[in-house]
Amino acid sequence: MSGTIELLQEALAGARAENRAALIAYLPAGFPTVDGGIEAVKAAFDGGADVVEVGLPHSDPVLDGPVIQTADDIALRNGVKIADVLRTVREAHAATGKPVLVMTYWNPVDRYGAERFAAELAAAGGAGCILPDLPVEESEGWRKAAEQHGLATVFVVAPSSRDERLAKITAAGSGFVYAASLMGVTGTRASVGEQAGELVRRTRATTDLPVCVGLGVSNAEQAAEVAAFADGVIVGSAFVQRILDAGGDEAAGLAAVRALAAELSEGVRKRV
Repeated sequence: MSGTIELLQEALAGARAENRAALIAYLPAGFPTVDGGIEAVKAAFDGGADVVEVGLPHSDPVLDGPVIQTADDIALRNGVKIADVLRTVREAHAATGKPVLVMTYWNPVDRYGAERFAAELAAAGGAGCILPDLPVEESEGWRKAAEQHGLATVFVVAPSSRDERLAKITAAGSGFVYAASLMGVTGTRASVGEQAGELVRRTRATTDLPVCVGLGVSNAEQAAEVAAFADGVIVGSAFVQRILDAGGDEAAGLAAVRALAAELSEGVRKRV
């Protein structure tokens, strides 16, 4: 079975055709449990997310702030495995027909085997992989496997990326470009940061790929602010925090995820 990069491309193009940004949600696999994590992804789609990134929990995250680190720790202590991540993708995609990506650091994929991981992610109906710490210069093996299996390879760019570097990164990527709105780790913030708009402008000068912005968005107002200049709005910590705030009440957590997705979905349609 081939991966679903086309589904991802259609979702982003569809949002653009509606003159809005796409809403991309992030939720870690295995949090609060494997089954609960699958239901959370479904709830995000139910609320209005166009795409969901499923996080592969990692013991030493470099991009993730304290909220996602807490969720990852819960998942890892519960014994989450790569098989559970792939199951999350498989069941969420099968239930919704929507594009689901995996966001992971490179080490787990490298140890698992890039070809094996790409094949199994594609077989699960995955749309691609976001690899925030994989240098473009070392990515050829993965990119070949991903392309062969119909998967997107999404790279991350940051405000510190020089124009030449941006061009190199975007030329190697597919699906979309993940633009980190500011220097630092994930987490909700009072403001999204002025650097984001400039980074999107510079990135668009190097590629026709959609440019989606993450890090810091937590409410409809911020989503609308980012949607004014980006092709997609990525939200992670705010979803995870809603589940944490539910204090183990799974039904309440799912309802909170669904409600936040609906709020953000409305926000990306406003385009301040």
